Amino acid sequence: MTFSPLVGGHCRHIPTCSEYAYEAVARHGLWRGGWLAARRVGRCGPFGSGGLDPVPGDDKPAGR
Repeated sequence: MTFSPLVGGHCRHIPTCSEYAYEAVARHGLWRGGWLAARRVGRCGPFGSGGLDPVPGDDKPAGR
């Protein structure tokens, strides 16, 4: 809602930065998810890469 009107809705990453931020905060909490989202927005420059960039999973083994 914030960046799309400015850049014309042409995100080079999948998922978009907004979707990435939402999923990162939901998965990792406000602090770590917010940090991951900020790093992602930092990669969205004119010289940045593009493509598939999923939210990293938990480093903890399942069931612990």
